[in-house]
Amino acid sequence: MRVSNTAASSGAGRRWPALPYDAWRATRDTLHLHTQVLGKLAARLAPPERQLGHSALHLSVRGWETSPLPAPDGSGAFVVALDLRAHAAVIEHSDGRTREVPLVPDCAVGTVTRGVLRAVAELAGPVELALRPQEVPWHRPLDEDGEHATYDPEQVVAYFAAATRAAQVLTALRAPFLGRVSAVNAWWGAFDLAVTFFNGRPMAPASGDFITRNSGDAEQIAVGWWPGDLRYPRAAFYAYALPANDRLAASALAPPTHFEEGLGEFVLDWDDVVGSEDPFALALDFGRRFVAQACEACGWDTVLTESALGVPPPVS
Repeated sequence: MRVSNTAASSGAGRRWPALPYDAWRATRDTLHLHTQVLGKLAARLAPPERQLGHSALHLSVRGWETSPLPAPDGSGAFVVALDLRAHAAVIEHSDGRTREVPLVPDCAVGTVTRGVLRAVAELAGPVELALRPQEVPWHRPLDEDGEHATYDPEQVVAYFAAATRAAQVLTALRAPFLGRVSAVNAWWGAFDLAVTFFNGRPMAPASGDFITRNSGDAEQIAVGWWPGDLRYPRAAFYAYALPANDRLAASALAPPTHFEEGLGEFVLDWDDVVGSEDPFALALDFGRRFVAQACEACGWDTVLTESALGVPPPVS
C-alpha cells in the first residue's frame, strides 16, 4: 500500500502527544543529564567543527545518539545512544561488540554515567572528561550525581514521540534552504533540537564565554524545539536571529506565535501546536515565516529569503 508523502510527513490522523512540563519535570531533568555524558564524549573525541557542530548529538529512531566517534585506543569507531524505546544507554563498537546500561526508575545519573564510561573504556579505551554539567542549574559532576534518579518510562516515551514530531518539522524546514544550514542538532546543554541557518558572514560573539565565543561567531538564524525548562516551563518551538535585530523583534508573526521578552525569542507553544487541526503545518509555517522575515530584516541575500519559503527540489 502506498502512503502519500503529505500524509506521511504530517502525521495526518495521528494525534500529537501532549507534554505537560510539571508532570514530567523530574524525569525530564534526569534524562537531560543523561544526554550530557554523550555530549561530552562527542565534544572530546569528534573532529572540531565550526559553531561547535562536532559536539552536537542527533535524534534517531531510537533516541539521542552520538555520531560515530573515533575509539581512543585506535580500534575503530563507536557510538553511544540513549535508547528511549528499550530504556538503556547503548554503547556499540564498529567491530560489533556492544554494552548496555539500563535506564530504570530510581537509578541515579551518577550510576548511569559511571556505567557508560566503564563500557566505553572496555570497548574503545578510556576517555578523560570534565564531568561538571553545562548550561543547567546543577553543579555536581555527572558521575557523582545521586540526586537525579527519576525515570518514568511512559513519560520518556511521550517525550520521545513529541521530540520525533518536532524533528520532522525541523527536517522539512531546512530542506529547501540554499545557503549553509546545520543538520537537526540535538543540543545536550539546553536539551533542545535546533536547525541553524547561515549567510556566510562572520560576527563578533556577544560574550567571551566558551560556548558563545565558539557558537556565536557567525550571523545566523535558529529555529528549534525544547521540552520546557525553568526559564520557560512549557514545551515550545522557538526562533531567534544573531545578531539581534530590532526590526525583527518588532515584527508580528501570526498568533499564536508570540515574542517572549524573557527569552528574547519568538515562541510557538507546543500546546497550541498539538491543539491545532494540522500540527505539522502550523509548526512548519511558524519556522518558514520566521526564517523568511529574519532573512529580510537582517539583510540576507534575497535568494536565501525566497528559498526559506520554498520546497525541496525534485529529484529526477
